[in-house]
Amino acid sequence: MKLTAEDILKAGEEEVLSFFSTAYKTKLSFSGSFVETCAILNAKSGKCPSDCKFCAQSKNSRAKIKIYPLLSEKEMFDAAVSMLSKGVDRFSFVCSGIKPTKEEIKRIGKVAEMIKEKFPSAGLCASLGQIDMDSLIFLRKCGIDRYHHNLETSKEFYPNVSSVQKWDDRYRTVARAREAGFTVCSGGIFGLGESPEDVISMLTSLKELEVDSIPLNFLYPIKGTDFEYNNFLTPLKVLRIIFSVRQFFPETVIRICGGREFNLGQLQPFAVAVVDGLMVGNYLTTKGRVLEDDAELISQLGLRSGLKFGRRL
Repeated sequence: MKLTAEDILKAGEEEVLSFFSTAYKTKLSFSGSFVETCAILNAKSGKCPSDCKFCAQSKNSRAKIKIYPLLSEKEMFDAAVSMLSKGVDRFSFVCSGIKPTKEEIKRIGKVAEMIKEKFPSAGLCASLGQIDMDSLIFLRKCGIDRYHHNLETSKEFYPNVSSVQKWDDRYRTVARAREAGFTVCSGGIFGLGESPEDVISMLTSLKELEVDSIPLNFLYPIKGTDFEYNNFLTPLKVLRIIFSVRQFFPETVIRICGGREFNLGQLQPFAVAVVDGLMVGNYLTTKGRVLEDDAELISQLGLRSGLKFGRRL
């Protein structure tokens, strides 16, 4: 009988590592030995009018984070140059809030044009919320080729996570970005209290949207957020989720993003080996690993990346 994502999600922790070989072979068959890297910039931080319970930037959060308006064009440009010059494949601008202003769109578009002049082959992404079609078309003309907007979780579980932003609006935003000609990056965050059925429901929605890249985030319970005491994950449970997504999407880019260090611990190599992409550097409000460590991990797994560090790259 064919192995399904549901089989993996419902397997016991003692069975999880037995699925590694299948997931690893699937990754190699789809994307070979290459691991694409991406980095993000928290270009506008805090004071989000939404109430996502996992997020340190939401209006209800009491987390101690830096709060600032959209960074200057120079700050955004310099941040992109710093990461792209180190061999990172993709760079993304991320802004807090439900949707950006026209002025913010204009400034980000200008920076994108500056970056493409210096790095013509760089992948540029934007994660700016529920954006309209005219703004999407403008950003595409400026050189941004991918739009990111997470569904976060299943439609059924979403009311437990947020009441301000609607799940259907998230779904329509991803569809609109695809219609505008972008490749789309959309996934979610795990460890919120969702069930295996919720995971399958969200993956089914992503398949309907024909997403190009699926970012997997794992809850880092930040003090001051509504989910600060949620602690449902273990390293093996995280691997179980990753292996199941790999089984569900054998020919779609899967990337590991926020919370990997905290939740995977010493088992990170098992996760990196079976995915096609890895978010490197810092996250929105939490720190990530130094690039050298990720480059060395990828290299020691016998895989390749564009990172300009490590002994075997």
